[in-house]
Amino acid sequence: MHPETDVLHRGEGAAKAARPLNTPIYATSTFTFENVAALEAYHRGDGGYLYSRHANPTIEAAEAKLAVLEGAEAAMLTSSGMAATATALAGLLAAGDELVCSSALYGGTLQLVTTFLRRFGVDVRILPPDRFAAAGQLVGPKTRVVWFETPANPTLRCVDIREVAEACRAGGALSVLDNTFATPVNQQPLALGIDLVMHSATKYLNGHGDVTAGVLAASRALLARLQPARRFFGGVLDPAAAYQVARGLKTLALRVARHNQNAGELARWLEADTRVSRVFYPGLPSHPDHETARRQMRGFGGMICFEVPGGLDAAGRLFDRLGLIQRAASLGGTESLCSLPVLTSHHGVSEAGLAEAGVTAGMIRLSVGLEHPDDLVADLDQALG
Repeated sequence: MHPETDVLHRGEGAAKAARPLNTPIYATSTFTFENVAALEAYHRGDGGYLYSRHANPTIEAAEAKLAVLEGAEAAMLTSSGMAATATALAGLLAAGDELVCSSALYGGTLQLVTTFLRRFGVDVRILPPDRFAAAGQLVGPKTRVVWFETPANPTLRCVDIREVAEACRAGGALSVLDNTFATPVNQQPLALGIDLVMHSATKYLNGHGDVTAGVLAASRALLARLQPARRFFGGVLDPAAAYQVARGLKTLALRVARHNQNAGELARWLEADTRVSRVFYPGLPSHPDHETARRQMRGFGGMICFEVPGGLDAAGRLFDRLGLIQRAASLGGTESLCSLPVLTSHHGVSEAGLAEAGVTAGMIRLSVGLEHPDDLVADLDQALG
């Protein structure tokens, strides 16, 4: 055998004999078959792999971990949180169907449903959080999917999950909850009756700010309806990124406990400071949905939103003066991040849409990291001026 041929095939035996502690990264786009019978067996559903856009062992290992965390039969990884959202909506809706969603949503989700979905003939009805759980208003005759967040981005408004799930079941609609802010450590939507859970796995699930990913978790039957959308739109996650998500999950419970603790301390300090107009944190008794959050959450999360008087100018001055806390979009990592919702998560949303979502120009969103809370308080104190 010529060396240039031998080098392409050398070493397969050693790889097959290894027994790694961690699932290795299967960095391959395609998989081989022994013969026609093996290929036919694959198409009968008897196991094996064909192409990494369809399935990959590294991705499936991470999906199994995510399913356990959410108490789901199965999970599906995608290339981003928005890819997960688009995959779910494309797999569940058709022209003439109605989607009902909360006005308190991530801005990217709002823009997706109010622009692209409407262009493809899907009716979109948006309700404020206060009216969201009302069974008589939530599900109509054409409603096929109800999509919401709790806690919501960025105001941390909370909706009674069980009430929404029961209203959807009674009306024949599927319920979908974006559980990114809460994480499965703090909140278990499927156990409360929700049909499908979505995450931007970029955030707390990976937890280190170095991967973009999304995930859907549900019954096997429901995810089977969504598989074609992921496969044909091409929104599958890269195996190396799936490995990093799985690695991040190993410390998720430890990290979330510290996020909860730090955010609670910081929220109480901000609420007592006269330079701050309002603080939005579900763990505070002053939060309008505190009792709802207390019933359905084990911890209140690492996200805080607060408002300063003076609008965007005042919020911008605070933003520019931060030292320890980093100025960046995204959330859920080990480092504390600050963003201005009107310029990040909700940039491009109309004035009417911002008003419906409860987002103002003077709002500041904090993703509280794992630093010592005294250091975070000191940075905010000097930034407030």
